[in-house]
Amino acid sequence: MFLSTHEKQLDAKRRLLVPSDFRATALAAVPGIEPFEGVYCFPAISAGCIECGGAAFFAMQRDVINSYPPMTATRAAMQTRFYASMHKLGFDTAGRITLPEKLCQTFGLTGDVVIAGMGESFQIWEPVAYAKYLAEQDAMVAAAFAKREAMI
Repeated sequence: MFLSTHEKQLDAKRRLLVPSDFRATALAAVPGIEPFEGVYCFPAISAGCIECGGAAFFAMQRDVINSYPPMTATRAAMQTRFYASMHKLGFDTAGRITLPEKLCQTFGLTGDVVIAGMGESFQIWEPVAYAKYLAEQDAMVAAAFAKREAMI
């Protein structure tokens, strides 16, 4: 699993050192998925960041898409949203990935970034955007716990 939060820096060539434990998780073998020395990345569905993961993450996305009948509008939309926006980013010898320029521009990634483990995936954030998102998530968790306690 991708766990913890790391603060890293993009260099001038948009290279980002992926934490070693994240690299190990990304490289885990998954039946039916061709081994790949890197990560799959695309714009996150429900957050203002880049979402990344290894073969297990790719398999999860593929399985969601394949749960829709072939030749349907919903499946085509899912294929477009996931596959057409996905990037395969290989690790260099130092364990870095090079982020696509368009994704960096979209999410304001320039120098410092936050890499947040999300279990099956990890996210790459601009630090101020992440702080705002984290505060929103904390409020949602507090509200959920309050609601649950009220029901007990």
